[in-house]
Amino acid sequence: MSHLATRPELLARVRRIAGQVAAIEKALAADESCATVLHRVAAVRGAVNGLLDEVIAEHLTEHVALPGLSDAERAAGADELLAVIRRYAK
Repeated sequence: MSHLATRPELLARVRRIAGQVAAIEKALAADESCATVLHRVAAVRGAVNGLLDEVIAEHLTEHVALPGLSDAERAAGADELLAVIRRYAK
């Protein structure tokens, strides 16, 4: 997916998520309240889900719906996406 390299905002999102995960580690090490840790974990989950949504949309645009793709390329793109959705749904 080299086309993702043209989306610097995705890398910025990943860096923010890394910061959020570090905040969870810090909260656990500091023995902060369960509520604080839960809020931080929920925030990370939301951020990862948002990132997943963006990458799925990009995948659909570039590997399934892009005009000029062959039927085999579309099928491969759809199969890749289906595999990710199945894994995520577990």
